[in-house]
This record gives sequence, structure tokens and C-alpha cells, in this order.
Amino acid sequence: MVQSLRYSQWVLRLSLAAVFLWFGVGKFINPDYWINAWLPQWIYGMLETFNISAKNFMYLNGIFEVLVGVSVVSGIFIRIFSVLAGLFLLGVMGTHGLNEVLVRDVALVGGFLALFFWPDRHLA
Repeated sequence: MVQSLRYSQWVLRLSLAAVFLWFGVGKFINPDYWINAWLPQWIYGMLETFNISAKNFMYLNGIFEVLVGVSVVSGIFIRIFSVLAGLFLLGVMGTHGLNEVLVRDVALVGGFLALFFWPDRHLA
């Protein structure tokens, strides 16, 4: 049973890390795609208030997503980053409404909740 929990957790962690590392690195490789395809218009005004360009906002998102991926793979601060990633995804879900992104993010939030509530003695 313990071995099964360990394998299950590794599969979950590697899967979540792969998604966040893919999206995080993608924001550095092609930030214009992410800005044009996924950044809602109303956020531009908010960014201007804080004097942040859309590209820098994407870079900040990329940094956060890479940190989540590294945390989940390494096991360092895994509970903290699981909560932060879940909150981040709830924000994305609230921003984009009912669509395929919502379905993906519901599953990702579930995965991060599973890591957050994973028993300490089996968190490797």
C-alpha cells in the first residue's frame, strides 16, 4: 500500500509539473502568443495602473509557473506551491468562463488539492 501511494504521488507530481513547466517555459519562448490568445482585455487597464507591460506580466506568470513545476518535482515547499497554484488556476477559471480551459483547470486544481492533502508520512 505504501509503495502504491508513493508511485501514485510521483505520477501525479510529474504530470502536474509537466503542465506547469510547459506553460511556464512557453511564456518565455512566445509571450506574444499568450498575450494575444489568453490575456483578457480588461487586464490591460489593470496592468497600466501598476505600470506593468503585458509582456512583463507574461514573464511574471512564466516565472511563477516554472517555480510551481520545480517545487512539485523537487518536493520543496510542495504544499505552499500547491495552494498557490490552485488559487492561480481559480483566478484563470474565473477570468475565462465556461470553456475547455475551465475543464482542464478543474482537473489541475483537483491534482493540486490531492497533493496538498496527501498524508505527511507518504509525501516524498
